Amino acid sequence: MSSQSQILLIGFLFLTTINFAQSNETILQKRTYTTTSIQNMVPIKIDGNIDDEAWNAVEWTSEYVEFQPDNGTPPTEQTKMKIVYDDKNLYVAFKCYQKDPETIEQRMGRRDDFPGDWVEINIDSYGDDRTGFSFTVSASGVKGDEFISNNGNFDSSWNPIWYTDTQVDAEGWTAEIRIPLSQLRFGADYEQTWGIQSTRRYFNNEERSTWQPLPANPPGWVSEFGELKGLVGLKPQKQLELQPYVVGQLDTYEEEQGNPFRDGDDARLTGGLDAKIGITNDLTLDLTINPDFGQVDADPGAVALDGFEIFFQERRPFFVENKSVFDFSFAGNDDNLFFSRRIGRSPQGQAIGPNIAFVDQPNNTTILGAAKFSGKTQDGWTVGGLASLTGKEFAEVIDTVGVERSDLVEPLTFYGVGRVQKDFNNRNSYVGGIITGAIRRMDPNLSFLHSHAYSTGIDFKHNWKERKYYVEGSAVMSNVRGSAEAIARTQTSITHLFQRTDADHVSVDPTRTELTGTGGRFEIGKGAVGNWRYNVGGNWRSPELELNDIGFLRQADDIRQYANIRHFWNKSTSWYRQANLGFNQFSSYDFQGNYNRMQYEINGYINWKNNWWTEAGASHKPRIYSNTVLRGGPRWRWNEENFFFLFSGTDNRKKFSMHAGYVHSDAKQNNFSFRRYVLRFFYQPLNSLSLSLINEFEQNPNKTQYVTESSFNGTPRYILGAIDNESLSTTLRVNFNINPNLTIQYYGQPFIFNAKYTNFNYVNNPTAKNLKERVTWYDTNQISFNGGQYDVDEDQDGVTDYSFGDPDFAFVQFRSNLVLRWEYIPGSEIFLVWSQGINGIGDPSNDFGTIIDNQLLGQQPRNTFLLKATYRFVL
Repeated sequence: MSSQSQILLIGFLFLTTINFAQSNETILQKRTYTTTSIQNMVPIKIDGNIDDEAWNAVEWTSEYVEFQPDNGTPPTEQTKMKIVYDDKNLYVAFKCYQKDPETIEQRMGRRDDFPGDWVEINIDSYGDDRTGFSFTVSASGVKGDEFISNNGNFDSSWNPIWYTDTQVDAEGWTAEIRIPLSQLRFGADYEQTWGIQSTRRYFNNEERSTWQPLPANPPGWVSEFGELKGLVGLKPQKQLELQPYVVGQLDTYEEEQGNPFRDGDDARLTGGLDAKIGITNDLTLDLTINPDFGQVDADPGAVALDGFEIFFQERRPFFVENKSVFDFSFAGNDDNLFFSRRIGRSPQGQAIGPNIAFVDQPNNTTILGAAKFSGKTQDGWTVGGLASLTGKEFAEVIDTVGVERSDLVEPLTFYGVGRVQKDFNNRNSYVGGIITGAIRRMDPNLSFLHSHAYSTGIDFKHNWKERKYYVEGSAVMSNVRGSAEAIARTQTSITHLFQRTDADHVSVDPTRTELTGTGGRFEIGKGAVGNWRYNVGGNWRSPELELNDIGFLRQADDIRQYANIRHFWNKSTSWYRQANLGFNQFSSYDFQGNYNRMQYEINGYINWKNNWWTEAGASHKPRIYSNTVLRGGPRWRWNEENFFFLFSGTDNRKKFSMHAGYVHSDAKQNNFSFRRYVLRFFYQPLNSLSLSLINEFEQNPNKTQYVTESSFNGTPRYILGAIDNESLSTTLRVNFNINPNLTIQYYGQPFIFNAKYTNFNYVNNPTAKNLKERVTWYDTNQISFNGGQYDVDEDQDGVTDYSFGDPDFAFVQFRSNLVLRWEYIPGSEIFLVWSQGINGIGDPSNDFGTIIDNQLLGQQPRNTFLLKATYRFVL
């Protein structure tokens, strides 16, 4: 460990000791509410009017306490709650007092949008202090529902069937909720106690109050719930839902003369089925056959100059719902043993060969079917299983003499994931495991792919001292198998780079047919409660670790140490509501022992009294080495870097609000720099209409951007250039809500990336501190541009020694989605979708305005018109 890290760790431990000695946080008493059955009474009508006789069976509970911003104080407006039940439903009523009903904010939004004033109930029917079900209703009647896992992770992809209505009266507003018991999970005990919590948002003051009082920065969410008693004789309800769908789709695009695959339009009619089957009340089986995700937003535009894969979030409903059950993020960032976007990925093969005239390449692999098994048992077992089969994909080819053929570009593939966790120690601890696999039916034409890919892992977490302190960790192992070609391809990929010329601990073995690696993490810290939060930890990824068949791994061969400490100011004052300030540090090494990176950062956030906010930070990076910049060449040194950022925004409660941000980075000797400008506008002229416009502009010049590798008299030449690259994106979203169940949404984003190269140079001493010693610049007598390529006469003997192509490029993209969504009965929907898309290579010699005119607006977009109808049978 470096002396800097040792000093930081000693200081951290000193602060920890002081804080531990002075820690004296108050433990809040848990509240209890006793409900009763209304089985023999007239059923409650859900209309927002709390006037049914059955409500008189229980008393109101009130005395909500402010959680934010003035923790522990009486709220500006009080709230009341009632809960009753029968053999099929749980009923909840809320009375939200507001002195001036005219000030109730009844903004509309799509499901899970949480607009305006709202109130919610959270239910821990498992009674495990880690898992819950959240039901939210806004004053305008918009529903929100979330599944809560790991004591505080909210998953809004969960969409149960439930019923609600609201009314505004002279005292404020009211809400009624009916939750079918089939949508909850609970045991078979005759008498049960559930955890409950209720939260109200009072929009005028941007204030949160809770029924069960909470300390600022609580040690968890579900573990702090109060108790619901009086539940007697409830019988678990097995869920059985079928949702068939039918889709009609028409694609139109620019016709390509002579190409039978591009005749101007394509049409198709398809159908499929989704099902949700309660195996027990605790465990649910989700099935999908021939799933369709045509209504899902397209990915945003992005370009990666470093050669690494870009991570995009999962958006498909089947894979998003209950995603937390299968999550196994073991080393920070996006690295995970299961990345569901591998299922249905773009085909990895291509139709290649001589005399090809036309190719129809599929964009995605067909998912023939998938099944997902998940839930949590009463004795503390969280289980999840997922299996999916994707079909063979073929590219249709016509050669120059008119012969047609089909080339296999993706084999039949099985994907499987199994996940389990077990609570113990009075639910203060858990231990878990995961196993994943991808198995392909191989074909000689796709021998570059792994035939088998497996990974397994274990994880644990232990909390103590009322969950204030914790220790957690994980360990993983991967194994991939395939032909010698496939394993060699893995060894030389950007993730591994075993061919690095100065790496003694790895080397390419062209005869290997198997690769096994490990990774993991260990961390200890204070998670919450009070004014301090801190941790120290480390993680590793061995050089041989490979997860990208069914998981996500950016870079292997890394060992990292980190430490973080943060102080919170939770009590509001005359000039701010809440604030925090933190310090972060990390260092990294590779498995050869090279000390590659050190970084220090300070950052903070403040929510001003007028509800504006500001976030700022600065970082110093005194040491930056990279094993990947030269794509298999020697380790590379970047110049020392400093950066800072500043973002601020106005009060988001206003009809119009905005954010502005700036990121500034510079390296010594002007090796590279980065500028990012962000401007976001949000406008809600009507309760039913909201608009947002997000603009981002980036500049990232670099004197030593990798271009290619060549050879000079048998010596490798790693050729770099000064790049001047800029990117611009604008994202427009429009939401029009006719009512909570009928919405129109528009999403549109143009994206432009332009990169120009000058001042080419080659690597001389890749780890020299001085940039002038690190590279050598070509002079005008050594390099010349000739017909789309650069010719280099390095020794100036009049003979070209090597050449490389012109690296200048521009990329343009436009994506838009116009979606009408109508939930005509709970759980059953109709989607009408119009999508547009443009992808292309622009002219890098043009400025942004010309690129927009010629390469973006001048192209005919691809249009997709889609009508999708689903019907949800609840059996």
